Amino acid sequence: MPPSIDLIIFDLDGTLIDSLDDLTDAVNHMLSALGRERLTRDAVRTMVGQGARRLVERAMPGGAAAEIERGLELFLDYNREHIAVRTAFYPGALEALARFRGQGKRMAVISNKNVDLCRSVLVALGAEQWFEEIMGADSLPARKPSPEPVLKLLADFGVPRERAVIIGDSINDVAAGKGAGVTTVGCTWGYGERSEIADADYLVDTYGALVTLPLFV
Repeated sequence: MPPSIDLIIFDLDGTLIDSLDDLTDAVNHMLSALGRERLTRDAVRTMVGQGARRLVERAMPGGAAAEIERGLELFLDYNREHIAVRTAFYPGALEALARFRGQGKRMAVISNKNVDLCRSVLVALGAEQWFEEIMGADSLPARKPSPEPVLKLLADFGVPRERAVIIGDSINDVAAGKGAGVTTVGCTWGYGERSEIADADYLVDTYGALVTLPLFV
């Protein structure tokens, strides 16, 4: 049997919440304002995961530095004002959080979204209280796939790496977890391709499958 898990670290977008519609709206607001062609939801899906600046750069290939800066400003302002218009938790996510809390697990979030946006969307969804710590792309000098955010949480919580797990939908989450020496769980319902998370210790297709992993039973 694997050791008991004390700390569960979640990715946010594509893992806990489906925010792709709101992200797509923000991207297209930016592109329209700058006279560029709008993108489809599927196109935006392939661009998320490395933070807002990288998303803007990928949405505007060939953009000059000034255009990228203006695009980032437009994107972030719109996203802040429309943080949870169509964003929602994935099916079973809230039930899983409640179950883990009932088991005495401690929970945290590490996202490549700026931390103020992480907090804003969780507050808007009435869910910030589930997490003892929330870390974003700007919380530390390095972000996922660096293991630094995971190592920081292990230190903050005083939890050994063998008693922690990170759950996410992309290679960034798996790489960060493996770099920190914690158990990794790849969720297939998010924005990343299945091949990105193939090296995770566990793969799950639903939250129902997640909560019944040997780690949590």
